[in-house]
Formats: sequence, structure tokens, C-alpha cells
Amino acid sequence: MSGLQAIRYTRGKLEVLDQLRLPHEHHYDEVSTSEEAFDCIRSMRVRGAPAIAIVAALAHAVELYNGGCKASTPEEIISYIDSRLDYLKQSRPTAVDLTNAITHLKSVVRAQDVAALDQAAAKPAIVEAFIAAAEEIFRKDTETNLLMGEYGSKWLLENAPTKSASGQVSVLTHCNTGSLATSGHGTALGIVRTLHNAGHLHHAFCTETRPYNQGSRLTAFELVYEHIPSTLITDSMAGALFATKKSTENIAAVIVGADRVVRNGDTANKIGTYALAVLARYHGVKFMVAAPTTSIDLHTTTGAGVKIEERKPEELTQITGAVVGADGKVDITKTARVATAHQEIGVWNPAFDVTPAELIDAIVTEKGVVVKNESGNFDFRTIMPERWASVVGQ
Repeated sequence: MSGLQAIRYTRGKLEVLDQLRLPHEHHYDEVSTSEEAFDCIRSMRVRGAPAIAIVAALAHAVELYNGGCKASTPEEIISYIDSRLDYLKQSRPTAVDLTNAITHLKSVVRAQDVAALDQAAAKPAIVEAFIAAAEEIFRKDTETNLLMGEYGSKWLLENAPTKSASGQVSVLTHCNTGSLATSGHGTALGIVRTLHNAGHLHHAFCTETRPYNQGSRLTAFELVYEHIPSTLITDSMAGALFATKKSTENIAAVIVGADRVVRNGDTANKIGTYALAVLARYHGVKFMVAAPTTSIDLHTTTGAGVKIEERKPEELTQITGAVVGADGKVDITKTARVATAHQEIGVWNPAFDVTPAELIDAIVTEKGVVVKNESGNFDFRTIMPERWASVVGQ
């Protein structure tokens, strides 16, 4: 598994890698309150649906551990926890992992049997239950990612439209879905890592992922760090890549992550994902979504029900980076913010788009790979029967 860590945690202390400073500088911010976690998530110093949920959960765990809750009765304590979690939920509303984690944590504290305890004993019991549940979310994410890597790589090798003579494949990935977006290994990039570690990867292509450049700043960094053979392209080069290099490079799939997969398989992910799915379908390239079951939203029936976050215009018209000196070397001690467009132009900057289920070939989860049934529909009831029965009831 990758040695990169976006999140460092010991009980009572949480440190989060500031991803806005990558790839040139490694700096960890200590996060000890819900307000600090909200700012960290909202400003995108941490991003990626799994990592967002983990940081929110652990930040409040640290807050509780360090005595942030002044309430005394069980009812007041639970009300306090609810209010902090509801506040954190607003930091990135599109990412369903955060919502699912909050729902789980609320149920955990309510499940504690404190009726026989006095107030002095009830409070630490509720707090301990929350902290343990938050820590389990962190631990389980890595296990989930490793399983998705195995399931996804196996499915692709069995269904690849093209392979090299030695059985290797190349893939294209979008945004950042690796160790920096999770507790470790990654979702879509975790599949790439698993392919590479097993000797089945010929080459990985990554998009720069405008306007926030998570691909060029983060995924390219991870690929170079792991010594995975890779090439960076602009988002608009994908069609040309498929048209000219699919056969020679054995490009078999586009593999992306997901911020939210709804009941019918429609998938909300980083802006630009939809366009890649259209291009992949035209060129006969498999389109795979890597999403833990925590990213599956059974309450929302189609992608039309997904709230798409819109971000500030400056993310599209300005950019910050390390200064390149006259000698061509990067000076990480100096940064500059520059305008890339006329500052009076109108801007539309949705953070996500929704890829229709009909353009997706496989959804990879830690429970297995879900493909369309004979009716051409994704059916998640086999991999999450209890949740399906609870939400859908059939």
C-alpha cells in the first residue's frame, strides 16, 4: 500500500495534509475542532469523498476527547453531537460518504444503553462510543479500498477490450482518487495501483482535471511517487488519446471514483467525468466507477435528484502555484497567484456532473463488481441487502 498519508491520527490528535500545497510542499494542519474541519473541507485542503467523511468524523472525535462538549445529561450530549455533525454536513453537500458517516455516528450514540448509569458515567460512555465509531470508519476505509482494488483489477482483466501480448492494459483516470483522497491505497487509483503491483498495468494516463487541477497536482504526484508509468494530459485531449493511442497503448478503460452513486447507478463525480464516459462509449473503452458502498445513495432514485455544488468564479479565472525561476527550477519558497482569464467574464463553475448509468459498464465496490442485469439496469440489492430492504423495501 502507498506510503502517502493524507490523514494522520492518534486518539486526541488529528493532522490533515494540506493538499493545496502539493505537489511541491508537504504540510500537515492540526485539526482539533469542527470549525477547523469545516474550513479544511470547504477550502479543499482535504478532498475526496472518503477522506472528507473521515476528517469530519475524526475532528469531532478529537473535539469530544479534548472536552469540547460541556453538556451533562445524555439528551444534551446527543443534541450537542447532532448539532456539530449537522454543521459539518454542510461543508461539501454532494459527497454522500459524509452524509452516511453522520447518519451512522448519530445512530451509534443513540444505541448506547445509559439508562442504568448516572450522569457522570453516561457522558464518557457516549463519548467513547462516538470516538470508537469514528476510528472504525478510518480503519475500515483502507480495508475497503484494498478489496476494491482486487475486484476492479480482476474484472477489467476479464473484460478488457484490448490487451498487450503479455496481457497488460492501460487506463485513463480523472481527478484524484488515491491515497490523498482516502485513508490509503485509493478507490479508482487503488485499482490502478493493484494492476501495477501485479504487473498487469502497461501505462496510466491522468487528466489534469480543471479547474482545480487535482489530476495534475495530486494524481500525477502520486503516480510519480509510486514509480507507476504514467502520462499527464489535459481534459480536452481524452478523445484524441482514444482515437490515436487506444490500440498501440492498449487503453482498456476509464476508471473514476464517485462522490455519489444513486439507486439507478447514475453517478455524480468530478466535473468532466460525464464527457469522458461519452468518449469512452464512442471509442469502445470500458467505463468503470470505483465506489465503496458508503458512496451509494439508495434514497435518491436518479441523478436528477443530486444537488450539484457550485464553487466560486476565482477557481476558474485565477491560479496559485510555486514560482519557476529563470533557471527553470521550481522555488517552493515562493508562490504567486495569477489571473488566467479576464476577471469580468461571467463564470459557471459546477464542481460535479452526473454520468448516466447507461454509459457505465461496471461499478466496483468492496462487496464486488456490480454490472447491469438482463434488463440493462444496475441492481444493488445483492451487495447491500439490508440497506436496500430498509430504504427501498423490496
